[in-house]
Amino acid sequence: MPSEDEIRALHVRHAPDRDTFELVWAHCVTVWRIAEQLLRQTAVDVDPALVEAGCLLHDIGVYRLGGGPYIRHGVLGHELLRGEGLPEALCRFCSCHTGVGITSEDIAGQGLPVPPGDYVAVSEEERLVMYADKFHTKSSPPRFVTAAEYRRDVARFGADKVVRFDAMVARYGEPDLTALRR
Repeated sequence: MPSEDEIRALHVRHAPDRDTFELVWAHCVTVWRIAEQLLRQTAVDVDPALVEAGCLLHDIGVYRLGGGPYIRHGVLGHELLRGEGLPEALCRFCSCHTGVGITSEDIAGQGLPVPPGDYVAVSEEERLVMYADKFHTKSSPPRFVTAAEYRRDVARFGADKVVRFDAMVARYGEPDLTALRR
């Protein structure tokens, strides 16, 4: 398992510039803080070190977008980490965290610019990282998002996506965003 310092060094090496590094790294660290809080409040059986690494790596593909469609950042991150020789279990955090998962039906039905396949969280660690990611954005300025806000946002992709998100809320609970903002 790579250490936080090793993961940060990967970010530094692949970031196109300092501002993008700072935005993406700060988001990844924040997602880890959210996941830590969720781990304290729920009884799921996960490997905390794997969750931490997944949180810190999940958005590394943003560095490879080069102005391309944002939805590609997950598959690009997966490729980047595979090229770095990291195990598939870590690569999957990149490709399987977008939204509440992207299915082959989503790709075909929406004409999404990603290779055919199912990009859905399978392990408990992948689901927790995906879920924690929903509560913070890399927008300008970055902001926290409540479960109600995300639920409204994901509804535009279909009722099935809301059902998936609601199942995660029931399983993990909601993070205390007030504490995190401090």
